[in-house]
Amino acid sequence: MTTRYSSTRSADTDIGEGQAEVQELLDRMARAVTQGDGKAIAKLWAVPALVLGDADVRAVDSLTEVEIFFGGAKEQYNAKGVVDTRAEIRELKWLTPRMAVVEVRWPYLDENDREVGEETSTYVFRRDKKDALKLQTALMHGATPG
Repeated sequence: MTTRYSSTRSADTDIGEGQAEVQELLDRMARAVTQGDGKAIAKLWAVPALVLGDADVRAVDSLTEVEIFFGGAKEQYNAKGVVDTRAEIRELKWLTPRMAVVEVRWPYLDENDREVGEETSTYVFRRDKKDALKLQTALMHGATPG
């Protein structure tokens, strides 16, 4: 898997530093989803937000919506034999010093850490007024069974 990184961030900002920040946020997302911790994942989102997929376009107006949706994700994944995942960055591009686009592969891992499928998403992360990176837009590419 080839990961490409580019940046339009200021010269004093290290691309690797930006990559580490995005990876850490994605790792927190993975833990929150697999633990069914809707409150933790809601802290990683900004609202209003937008979620786009083949079957749905959803405007997200409150962090409570995020919390409720992801609070039930663990059971949905567990029903398919998925108990864990990890964020594999395929491409990361800083559009501005405050906005990044990242394509992420999420392998579906079973109880033996074997891949039983995957999904890919592209996210737009944007810095809020406190300079914290938050998820603003999610583009769902869809899931692939293992």
